[in-house]
Amino acid sequence: MEAVLMQRAAAAAAARARWWCVGEAAMAGAAGQQPAGVVRLGAARRAAGGAVRASRPLGPVRAQVSGERSKELAGGEGVVVDGEEEEEAVRLFVGLPADVVVSDGRGVCRPRAVSAALRALKLLGVDGVELPVSWAAVQPGSGDWFEWAGYRAVAAMVRDAGLDLRVSLRTDGDALPEWVADAAFADPDVLFTDRSGHRREGCLSFAVDDLPVLVGKSPLHAYEAFFRSFADEFKDLLGSTITDVTVSLGPNGELRYPSYPPGSNGGGYSGVGEFQCYDKYTLARLKRHAESSGQPMWGLSGPHDGPRYDESPETSAFFSEHGGSWKTAYGEFFLSWYAGELLAHGDRVLAAASMAFAGTGVELSARVPLLCGSSEAAVAGLHGGYGPVAEMFARHGCTVIASGVEARLDAMAEELMAEIKRACSEHGARLAAESTPLAVARGGEGSAGVWLSTGRTRPRQFTYQRMGADFFSPGHWPLFVQFVRALESPEGVHEDDLPGGIVGGERLTVPSAAAAPQGGAKEVQTV
Repeated sequence: MEAVLMQRAAAAAAARARWWCVGEAAMAGAAGQQPAGVVRLGAARRAAGGAVRASRPLGPVRAQVSGERSKELAGGEGVVVDGEEEEEAVRLFVGLPADVVVSDGRGVCRPRAVSAALRALKLLGVDGVELPVSWAAVQPGSGDWFEWAGYRAVAAMVRDAGLDLRVSLRTDGDALPEWVADAAFADPDVLFTDRSGHRREGCLSFAVDDLPVLVGKSPLHAYEAFFRSFADEFKDLLGSTITDVTVSLGPNGELRYPSYPPGSNGGGYSGVGEFQCYDKYTLARLKRHAESSGQPMWGLSGPHDGPRYDESPETSAFFSEHGGSWKTAYGEFFLSWYAGELLAHGDRVLAAASMAFAGTGVELSARVPLLCGSSEAAVAGLHGGYGPVAEMFARHGCTVIASGVEARLDAMAEELMAEIKRACSEHGARLAAESTPLAVARGGEGSAGVWLSTGRTRPRQFTYQRMGADFFSPGHWPLFVQFVRALESPEGVHEDDLPGGIVGGERLTVPSAAAAPQGGAKEVQTV
């Protein structure tokens, strides 16, 4: 039977999209022979007597362990490990493909592949998935009409799979609707601008938050309408299936300025970056601030010796240890104002989101970048560190998501994660984390992900990015399985810990990348 199911999955794969390698994930009760092109996951190890161990759970399913922990804690007894009460397990989410919903918002791409992927993650014991929601897909025009059918269908699939759902409401980059892009074409100064006059497509300047620059609407008004429409459409799932809503606060969804070189998306370069304060609206705000501070000459432009994208702190005149502007009264004035504008923007957007989702039972969250240099952080708007950010997030009951972390942290990144956690603890904000794409494949085997289980860096929730053909490939999937097990048993993972089914010796089989075509039309289910 298993061979027949796998043959059907392989045949269906020929008409599927690039990441169809999940195929029709088959479950069989017998160990049987392993079909060609199939990665088989081994049976889970159980404690003596057949029960899942509560202290250091090793499988078969994280959800079962979490259930047992909840019962124990409800009875007034914590889970004890080596004589100490154990912290709650890190909740693990996996990002759904960015194109899981078609561009017009009306259908689901490759619905059978999505369903098979959800079953695979459920069997593995993942807590839930993250769904990116594009503003462009759901509001194609400037009116009050929104299209939610495709996202509604995905949410129903996640609910039926027994998983929790995190939703990321994207309002930046390619998620910017065409009608907003048209407004930016008519008035390019609504976009962030660097010293050379380069505009940032898809990045609205924070200075226009309250200005009617989008067909008579302000960006803040448009964001709030987007948030409220989602809350109204999904009110029956908020707080139950949908546990968390992440809002975008800037480029790449992060609370930062787009200080990185155009086209790099924030990665792949080692320079300090450039200040983004040269659109006319931001310059007007700088001018007013300088005048109110009694230093009108300081508001005429950005720093005359500001860094270039590819400059290092050592070669930048602004950040020079000898005579650099950043250590002068002017430098402190500018950097404090620049960071304040970023925090004010975040405060405005989170206030709008808090009102839209008040009383729904979901938790709000937003991303902050993981920036390892003080100079790079200052140019991105984080002068003063993560303390002011954590305080602002805490005021809105918003979780801080450290974005772009690797599966294996180097010493500098680990200390930065610890710094963010200290800031969150000091101000009462929750901490979560989100990986770079396919981080565990780059991190390799062994200790990858162990930092998630250490007290000084441990987040309450971790989102692994992102599902696709490579995610389910034989070169990545087994590493991800080991990564999941390491969250429960950081001292080491044995190959016997790889998960099988929940009951009856079921085993999960996932078609390998060899069975998936490199091209072909996408299967779309319209709703």
